[in-house]
Amino acid sequence: QVQLVESGGGLVQPGGSLRLSCAASGILFSYYDMGWYRQAPGKQRELVATVTAVATTNYADSVKGRFTISRDNAKNTVYLQMNSLKLEDTAVYYCNARGASYHWGQGTQVTVSS
Repeated sequence: QVQLVESGGGLVQPGGSLRLSCAASGILFSYYDMGWYRQAPGKQRELVATVTAVATTNYADSVKGRFTISRDNAKNTVYLQMNSLKLEDTAVYYCNARGASYHWGQGTQVTVSS
């Protein structure tokens, strides 16, 4: 059974930081491209960042220079370090695994508010 379990969300003030984690099980993690997506109320789910199996990264223009995606294959975990958070970063953040199969986590809420 494949599981992607996100953690690290919460409430933070503008300009603050959070680090999201996504622990994967049931897949050969090192062979999968991993990604973070987000969905704000009333909006479509959008790409935030991806890291391929060979550690190539890609970012949405809106988060470049502020967010960093990384992976630890020994821990089957992908991270999203989010700095200089803005009000518009408020959303549910979802972890995604893409490889021989395609999977989503349950999401973690990130709220940026003063």
